[in-house]
Amino acid sequence: MAQSKDASASAQNFDAKTLAKKHRISVEDAANILAQYGDDRKAADKAARRIAV
Repeated sequence: MAQSKDASASAQNFDAKTLAKKHRISVEDAANILAQYGDDRKAADKAARRIAV
């Protein structure tokens, strides 16, 4: 049951507001990251961590 919950969470689209809140960056920066990396959540998170530092 936990696997299906994790799978559905990762399948959802990542939006700029969520990414910005998670990494404490501006929504504008998060939108730029998502425009560059699209649905690649791992790459988007990595880019956001670089900005947040």
